[in-house]
Amino acid sequence: MFSRNYYSLVSGFREYALDSESKNFDIEEILAEVGETLSSRDMKCVRLLYAYYDCENIVGLRNGSTSHNVLGRLNGEELSEEMKSPSHLGGRVAEVLRAYANPEGDEAETVDVSRPFARTLFEAYYGDCADSSSRFLREWSEFDRNLRNILAAVTARGKSLPVESVVVGDGDVAEQLKRSSSSDFGLRNELPYVEAAITAMTDEHNIVERERKLDLIRWDMASELSVFDYYDVNAVLAYLVKANMVARWSRLDRKFGREIFERLRGELDGRELINKS
Repeated sequence: MFSRNYYSLVSGFREYALDSESKNFDIEEILAEVGETLSSRDMKCVRLLYAYYDCENIVGLRNGSTSHNVLGRLNGEELSEEMKSPSHLGGRVAEVLRAYANPEGDEAETVDVSRPFARTLFEAYYGDCADSSSRFLREWSEFDRNLRNILAAVTARGKSLPVESVVVGDGDVAEQLKRSSSSDFGLRNELPYVEAAITAMTDEHNIVERERKLDLIRWDMASELSVFDYYDVNAVLAYLVKANMVARWSRLDRKFGREIFERLRGELDGRELINKS
């Protein structure tokens, strides 16, 4: 299918910088420009990318948590309404929300509401991503699910909990995580990043440093999945994945936030050189 070219938008991304007087990378300004530029079809992909954080916030709200991921697009009031009658989140996610809000309703006939809410909701989210029109979003969400499942499986092992109780979704990787007793779950040949992820979880006791190592794995994968995408929606989504990390680290760790911002800007400049050549 024909892809829209967003040359001006992507070229402008390199102009953004971390404000020396502020700890916040202005992801909202970037998203505002993206929303003004992308087609309605491509904006659906962007909204689906960010729906992960809305799902995360809904799970937290349902569990009574006061924490809120600011990358989510819905505020507290909207999240509460979404849990009762979804109007912003669609697809399988909306079906799950309606089913758990009304266990006697029609959606409950196809959604097993006896299962843990969080696992069911995120399985629905990743299912929606698998149907996305964006090749990057389909592949990124598969990687993201695999990585999160690996981290959850390692944690479960460390606490002597059944791995199958924490793995989201199915497929070859999920099944391997559930049944393998090897240190790398037998995934070394299938997932090149599995050892680095497991090492970060098991050997790094500094939580901030652990998160830094895991985000570098995510960063490299976003680059790998978009290596031949320059100005289409896949390039925009890959940039947003990285920009989300910059926004997060600009709040958590000023030095590392600037470091990965410079890395992002350098990658954009490099692509410009390749395009000109």
